[in-house]
Amino acid sequence: MPDWLVLTLAMLAACVVVVVITVVRHKAAPEDEDPSETPDVIEYMTMWIGVVYAIVLGLAIAGVWEGRSAAQDHVQTEAVALHEISERVRVYPPDVRDRIRQDVNAYVGQVVDTEWKTMADHAKTTSRGDELFDRVRHDVTDYQPGNDFEAQAYQPLLDQVTTAAQARSARTQSLGATMPGVVWFGLLSGAVITIGMVFALQIRRTARELVLAGLFSALIAFLLFLIWDFDAPYSRGITASAAPFVDLFPHLNG
Repeated sequence: MPDWLVLTLAMLAACVVVVVITVVRHKAAPEDEDPSETPDVIEYMTMWIGVVYAIVLGLAIAGVWEGRSAAQDHVQTEAVALHEISERVRVYPPDVRDRIRQDVNAYVGQVVDTEWKTMADHAKTTSRGDELFDRVRHDVTDYQPGNDFEAQAYQPLLDQVTTAAQARSARTQSLGATMPGVVWFGLLSGAVITIGMVFALQIRRTARELVLAGLFSALIAFLLFLIWDFDAPYSRGITASAAPFVDLFPHLNG
């Protein structure tokens, strides 16, 4: 099911549930019920429940957004390091240079064309990607420089291989959801309590109050969906992309 459809259904469901419960409660209320008799303590509790829950939602959104940004940074770092390897081997003999560039291109092609889909569908990298990256590493580390000029380029190339390896490892570790189940329990429970306090204030069946209650519940549903969508940075709607690989290796695109 598309993410936009999930969001739409969730927001509509929240609105419908709140409106239906309000209408049913209003019909079942006794004739002598006076909505103006709501105790002040309930209004005070409602205010603080809303404030606390807003803080929790804000922290959750900030956390998953930071995780998503870090995931994109890992991709950028890995792509730049591989591009540097491909460029800096120009000082090596043609056969060595061409072999390293060919293996770098093969690895990037595997990441963009195959591994990215595996990450999105199964939250894991591919063994083929590991093999191709090891081949690049061995190409660089096993070469013995033939002169001082090549020797000066050797250590920076090793550093770039290390950087790419660390970025790939970080990308692998950031796959899948990061929010613990207990946090989701708190977020969902808080949503139920916060929306439930609307009924504690004896909401009436006026058009204005129904619209506000529906919009309020839809907003909370939207924020929860946003947290869920950002929680897995490589596999849901607003994801980290492979654009850095495509931009730095345009000859492999298409």
